[in-house]
Amino acid sequence: MKLGVFVYRLYRALTYGVSPLIHLHIRWRRLRGLEHCRRWPERFGHPSAVRPPGSLVWFHAVSLGEGMAAIPVIRHCNETKPDLTILMTTTTVSAIEVIKNQLPVGVLHQFAPLDTPVAIDRFLGHWKPNAIIIMENELWPNLIMAAAGLLIPLAMLNARMSTKSFKRWSSPLLLPLVSLLLSKFSLIAPLSTLQGIHFQLLHAPPFVINYSGDLKYVVNKFHVSSETSESIEDLKKELSGVKVWIASSLHRGEEEVILGVHNMLLESHPDSVVIIVPRHPHHGQQIVHKLRKDGHSVALRSQNEKLTSRKTNIYVVDTLGELRELYSVAPVAVIGGSFIPGLTGHNLSEAAAAGCAVITGCHVGHFSHMVKAMQQSNPLSVTQVSTKLELKEAVDLLLSNPEILETHQRASKEVYESLSSSIIANIWNLLNLHIFRGK
Repeated sequence: MKLGVFVYRLYRALTYGVSPLIHLHIRWRRLRGLEHCRRWPERFGHPSAVRPPGSLVWFHAVSLGEGMAAIPVIRHCNETKPDLTILMTTTTVSAIEVIKNQLPVGVLHQFAPLDTPVAIDRFLGHWKPNAIIIMENELWPNLIMAAAGLLIPLAMLNARMSTKSFKRWSSPLLLPLVSLLLSKFSLIAPLSTLQGIHFQLLHAPPFVINYSGDLKYVVNKFHVSSETSESIEDLKKELSGVKVWIASSLHRGEEEVILGVHNMLLESHPDSVVIIVPRHPHHGQQIVHKLRKDGHSVALRSQNEKLTSRKTNIYVVDTLGELRELYSVAPVAVIGGSFIPGLTGHNLSEAAAAGCAVITGCHVGHFSHMVKAMQQSNPLSVTQVSTKLELKEAVDLLLSNPEILETHQRASKEVYESLSSSIIANIWNLLNLHIFRGK
């Protein structure tokens, strides 16, 4: 522990020393549109809102995925403890643009402070949280040590650590530091048994590690319909009578795999349409530009372009926050982030909750536990493929056989309902026991 304190003091001194450079970096990010044009000072702990009187709990999520996983807990907290003020922080600008429509009325939002001593002290000094709940894997030393010094209970929900991060934290230099940081948590709720083992090997106190289930399963149970519903209904009408499949959360390079499969499928299903949803909207615009340059007829969602003719069989979505509704348009969902080595998968449960037949690649990384749990419950709930040809055959089978398609759809929906049924209750019991303690 003494070595951990020594390494932390080195880190604190380093982050204090480079703070002026970090300030310049944030200003540069602001000019590039990566930070909020007006609220960027929040990243240095400067508040843009007044702290209400009474108790306050701080939920922190980096980006959209973590933020959406936090919302079911925030909503339950808001209903169960209406006198408690909830503050949510995110790091990315794009995350809050989507999340703000899902948060209960009265929940405050700020951009997360950088992990520099001044920013953290300023943030904690203003907001004075009674508890801090961190989503997934944010181990920031200045934040954790400052909170521990102020006796603020810390929890980590959906706790996970990639293999790369685990190896880095396990190094002789960083292991004493991470052991010190994990010792400050009152609750660590890992999203899988393997992740729990990772935290144990990093010397997290065994009594703070408690399993509750993956919160990403329950995002859909608390999803609030947005204003796009009418346009989604219009899209359904446009696609009535044709065979539709969706490829979502695609990373750069994966669109080549999907378009290659689509071209093969057109030979046996000339009336089929693929909906392509890249991970980042600007990537969608680049895909459309390239396809049109090659002579393809494509419809782009942000421009409200219609599938006006049978020649237009590619629909590219370059908007944010619509994926859950888009899953209701297509009976077959191919989940990206899984077809190129080095990727780590994306949330399958969103498509399963919508009743899609779910297909994924083999590079699922963080979501391997989800694939395994769903397949163990019912092998038909998720089809995992390794090659472009296997993907083509899997989609072809589902588009060609209504009975088989219906069986896969029913399996994914039932497995989702089964796996998601008790997670919020489990999480809330753990928070009451380890964090709120009757408050």
